[in-house]
Amino acid sequence: MDFELTSEQQRFRDELHEWVEREVPKDWARDLERRESSYPYELWDKLAEGGYHAVSVSADYGGQGGDNVTQMLLARGLGRSLAGLTWTWGSTSFAGANSVGLYGSDEQKKRFLPAIARGEMRFTIGFTERGGGTDLLGGMRTEARKVDGGWLVNGGKTWCTSAHVSDYILLIARTDLQAERRHQGVSLFLVPGNAEGLTMSPIPSLGQRSLGAFDLLLEDVFVADDLLLGEPNQAWYMLLPTLNYERLMLLGLCCGILDGILEEVLAFAQQREAFGRSIGEFQILQHYIADIAMARRQTELVAYHCAWLDMIGREAFLELTMAKVIATEHTSRAADLGIQILGGSGYSAETHLQRYWRDARLYRMSPVTNEMARNLVAERLGLPRSF
Repeated sequence: MDFELTSEQQRFRDELHEWVEREVPKDWARDLERRESSYPYELWDKLAEGGYHAVSVSADYGGQGGDNVTQMLLARGLGRSLAGLTWTWGSTSFAGANSVGLYGSDEQKKRFLPAIARGEMRFTIGFTERGGGTDLLGGMRTEARKVDGGWLVNGGKTWCTSAHVSDYILLIARTDLQAERRHQGVSLFLVPGNAEGLTMSPIPSLGQRSLGAFDLLLEDVFVADDLLLGEPNQAWYMLLPTLNYERLMLLGLCCGILDGILEEVLAFAQQREAFGRSIGEFQILQHYIADIAMARRQTELVAYHCAWLDMIGREAFLELTMAKVIATEHTSRAADLGIQILGGSGYSAETHLQRYWRDARLYRMSPVTNEMARNLVAERLGLPRSF
């Protein structure tokens, strides 16, 4: 079992680090996030100029064809500085490049993937509904009815990141109301962001502020046949590998946030003085910092193990589910410890720990709550289904 990066991956990691420090450093990201009502177009454009939107797109369609390890490295490298703003890249990579690349027809791939690689097209995700949350299928009320030339979609979605600036929404809807089981009869669509009958309402949120989160209401929204991804009624079976990809990217992001937290607390402990000495000499703060470093190491190990399993083609649902809980709880706790180490400075919007804390807190609930993840782990261990 070898988790060492290839020379090409190491070069990508190092070049990315230099680019982040030069183009999107922490102070720049902090100031960008403060503009809560304005989407970070500057960040999107910088990612396009750097070629990073192309990493997750196949070379056959103008991309770089980066494997999942490389994409996880990208999430980590960006997350160290950007924290939740990393989803400026991640939402389109997940909803656009990954989903179209896996399920799209040849025509759809030619239509969408080159534009994604060039940074000319944005996507958001429309899976969650107000009455469902983690119970994605049981709470789904959005329906799509077949009509001449396409489908009419009615329903609502919530927590759609950057929907207001997205060209397309990757949306799941029930298309067979007579299906025997709830995971059957569900289809996957690319809904145009400017479609008639689609309205959006902003959701003020604790973190990822400048990206914007939205409720969507769909009233007889027409979606043409050529915007159906894959076969009708088969979306749930199709989405499983995509959801694994999302968790891998989240693991990379958690590693990146932990990198940023550790950098910040080490620098502060070495610079700050109290009672006539550096606070880095205080044993309790040394223990806190050691805990953060160990949390990062544990998160690295589960992240790269999952990436290795994916690389060799092993089924890794259980490992990814456990890793999601481990990584997000370590990251959330480390951010809280970081604020404690900085004291009043940590609570100030002038420093970065509060930003890491606000963004990391979300990941214990998304894309699946850690409570539900524990249920899934227990079920895989042979215990009875608890939900």
